[in-house]
Amino acid sequence: MKQRLIILLISFTMLSCTKTTEKLEEKEIQSEFQQDAKLEVASGNQKFWNKLSALCGQSFEGEITNGPANDDFQGKKLLMHVLSCDEDKLLIPFNVGNNRSRTWILTLDNNLITLKHDHRKEDGSEDEITMYGGTTSNSGLSNIAFFPADQETSDLIPYASTNVWWITINDSSFTYNLKRIGSEGHFTVHFDLTQPVEPPLPSWGWENFKSTSQHPTPNIQHLTSNIQHPTSNSQHLTPNTQHLTPNTQHLTPNTQHPTPNTQHPTPNT
Repeated sequence: MKQRLIILLISFTMLSCTKTTEKLEEKEIQSEFQQDAKLEVASGNQKFWNKLSALCGQSFEGEITNGPANDDFQGKKLLMHVLSCDEDKLLIPFNVGNNRSRTWILTLDNNLITLKHDHRKEDGSEDEITMYGGTTSNSGLSNIAFFPADQETSDLIPYASTNVWWITINDSSFTYNLKRIGSEGHFTVHFDLTQPVEPPLPSWGWENFKSTSQHPTPNIQHLTSNIQHPTSNSQHLTPNTQHLTPNTQHLTPNTQHPTPNTQHPTPNT
């Protein structure tokens, strides 16, 4: 009788252990599946980042394909240079003719991408309007990233609180876009990725920057030898060309520095 009880107890214990083990294994499988699912959902921004990083060291010429008719960018050589590509930071100077005040700074943190606009004066000091932008609100897609205006932008430029910037990328093109929600139209610069060009002069304030990124050798098909060098008459830009707007550098319709009646009434780039 005792032997039977012992055998029954042992059998019950073994059965309980088996069920417990099965439950633990099931939980581990579910956990792994959930982690894989999260990684898959989060892969959009990472793939987008990888595409941008693949352009490291290369420069491309762009053209305005959508924007105000009186935009000061019209007729200017537009150049972007993927200057530096770290694991969590990309630096992309954007030159408009002889105006080298702009650098796009993208950072990747917790699978979200932030776009900031670094604006410098000709002496390298920070512009009064700088480091505005936004952060993607979700894990994103591989070919486009949206950046709604963040709180820093709203505090710095209240009327730009509804700005939305977005960047698209595919095998042949890169576009930089801006729209102010509630306003008509939007601004787009299109860059041809199939025709790399010579790197432009560095952005103001970035002349001594040394990139630690390993750049692939650009396949430059059409080298441009007549790079525009600043002259005494072209280096000093007026307030109406320093902010990217129909009349200024920050795509907002008026002047460089906030003054009564001229403080950037439209989207900023």
